[in-house]
Amino acid sequence: MKLLSDMGSNFSFQETKYKIEAYCAYQDRCHFEVKNKLLSWGQSPDQADQLIAYLVEHKFLDEGRFVESYVSGKLRIKHWGRIRIRQGLRLKQISEQIIQLVFKTIDPDEYYEILRHEITKKQKDLAMEKDPWKQKAKVLRYMQSKGFENDLIYDVLASVEKDN
Repeated sequence: MKLLSDMGSNFSFQETKYKIEAYCAYQDRCHFEVKNKLLSWGQSPDQADQLIAYLVEHKFLDEGRFVESYVSGKLRIKHWGRIRIRQGLRLKQISEQIIQLVFKTIDPDEYYEILRHEITKKQKDLAMEKDPWKQKAKVLRYMQSKGFENDLIYDVLASVEKDN
């Protein structure tokens, strides 16, 4: 049995169609990922475009559905902020209009609570740090690396400090 990475250009169009259907059915994919996969399997750009059109027509591929599941997963599971999520979507060549539409669906209260939870967890991890300024700087840098906005980080940090 051939592995997907061993397919090369000796794979027929029909076999590729079945494999790419399974690839898209396994999890939501974007056009960029699917096109790269098809090209890596040795399909010509015209064949790849033809297969992508087929996948869209038969609902195996839906850019909006992909973006919704990507944002939901990165926010709720990975606890990423909007900045990092936006960068990930741009790397997958998702249009800014689709990104803006999906970002409007993010519940601000849930986003705030995720940030608050992450800050609290990081502060507990840094409990050994004696200097409060160093601890705050480390928490700030960590939250920035997770992709949260500076003004929101400062607001939540102040709120957490006030509660403690």
